[in-house]
Amino acid sequence: MSISGVDPHIAAILNSPAAPALAAELNSALEAEKKRRLQFYQDIDDDLKAEFINGEVIIHSPVKKEHTDATGFLYKMLDTYVRVNQLGYVGYEKVLTALTRNDYEPDVVYFGPEKAAGFQKGHWKYPAPDLAVEVLSFSTESRDRGIKLDDYAAHGVSEYWIIDPADETVEQYVLHENAYKLHLKAGQGPIQSHAVPGFSIDIRAVFDEAWHLNTLKEMLG
Repeated sequence: MSISGVDPHIAAILNSPAAPALAAELNSALEAEKKRRLQFYQDIDDDLKAEFINGEVIIHSPVKKEHTDATGFLYKMLDTYVRVNQLGYVGYEKVLTALTRNDYEPDVVYFGPEKAAGFQKGHWKYPAPDLAVEVLSFSTESRDRGIKLDDYAAHGVSEYWIIDPADETVEQYVLHENAYKLHLKAGQGPIQSHAVPGFSIDIRAVFDEAWHLNTLKEMLG
């Protein structure tokens, strides 16, 4: 029996005679997960990059130089542009993004002026950003392309970039009707943000130091 207006996964449970028992088991599991999440907040510190995903604490391994370079280059360009034009706030690496169930620390994040206005000294837990960027590594790629892509879309993150430092490419996803559509995948040429008004760079500036420095010089006039 189909149930109008109900998610198919929920409908499958409701169609089962065991629905009450399954619901009780799910509620119990989610309550236990909430306690683990609160403990996660107490345990994390500035020395670790850690995330809480579907009830599991993920501790990140050290990354390769090309990962650090791509993250740093993009952060510096985006932060410079946003500061010069007073367009909000840009963070990187350790910005704990607390969504409904999961906590992520994207490599680079952008918050528009409305959200950024609420950030004060001592702030440590952030809402869904307007732009999230993840730089791939071997240990994170499945999550960056899986749960994070779905979760960012579900929470209205209007733009999501996936950067591959090994292949030197950028994938730009734009939110459309609650799901991401791939807008651009390239290793060179211009990329213009949909979430950050007027922010446009050549993709090579994310990977090449000379391109990066020239782009910063242009931003600073």
